Amino acid sequence: MSRANRQTISYLTRRFREVGLEPNRKHGQNFLIDLNLIELLARTAAPDEHDVVLEIGTGMGSLTGMLAETAAEVITVEIDEHLFQLAREELESFDNVTMLHQDALRNKNHFDDDVLTAIDEAMSRGPNRQLKLAANLPYNVATPILSNLLLCKHVPVTLTATIQLELAQRIVATPNSKDYSALSVWMQSLCDGEIVRVLPPGLFWPRPKVESAIIHLVHRQDRRVAIPDLKYWHDFLRIIFFHRRKFLRAVAISGFRDKLTKAEVDDVLANQGLGAEARAEQMSVEKLFRLSEAFRNALVARGVETSFKF
Repeated sequence: MSRANRQTISYLTRRFREVGLEPNRKHGQNFLIDLNLIELLARTAAPDEHDVVLEIGTGMGSLTGMLAETAAEVITVEIDEHLFQLAREELESFDNVTMLHQDALRNKNHFDDDVLTAIDEAMSRGPNRQLKLAANLPYNVATPILSNLLLCKHVPVTLTATIQLELAQRIVATPNSKDYSALSVWMQSLCDGEIVRVLPPGLFWPRPKVESAIIHLVHRQDRRVAIPDLKYWHDFLRIIFFHRRKFLRAVAISGFRDKLTKAEVDDVLANQGLGAEARAEQMSVEKLFRLSEAFRNALVARGVETSFKF
């Protein structure tokens, strides 16, 4: 794929006009049309001969081709039938690209089995392989993609993606800020993150109504192994931030209502030095983790399941 044929607005509009298509807003099709920024995304992901790269949203295959030039393998997933066919034509010269025509997600909490199988097979085809995510993510699936990847068998060593700026700000938010949420704590408990570049709407076609950003996350294995029960920690954050503006005691009593008594909840909070006016949004990642472990130990002591149904 020559640079001349990579994703520019003139190239995209010409190709869409040739096949009689319009961008599908339902699938979040907003194409990044600045070649330098597509290259920045690929350069930040920095795939090498040991890397299997997962891309969600193939689009026209511009980023895919850049990644395939240096990666061991690229697995790229595209839900739109027409884009899938167009990208397949663009990528036919690459023998290290696996294209999947489907939704990457089975539901909002799980990846599709075919995607997971493709990753598993690619990871097994060479020694010392590691997984990376590099993608211009559709806005409507960015949160479940980034969040759920951290619960998969093969966890990416880095996640580099173009996402909505508001989401990027939530991921890197600090306590006592309007953007601090369960997602902030979950991602920061497992990754170091930074916003690489803010992207105004004019850099996309069609032009979205919001700003975007390239975010780069580095998975921290040392943090991961320090969490005894990753699924419980993930569920705990969903519970404790469900009503983020409410006092922590009320949220905890509601969230653990079938597992712990009010008195047991009060004991946990008191032992953590948390008063009546404490709120989850005020607490650091470290304090929330200590609180989650205190509740988990209370559940174990009572012989109660640490799993939750949502």
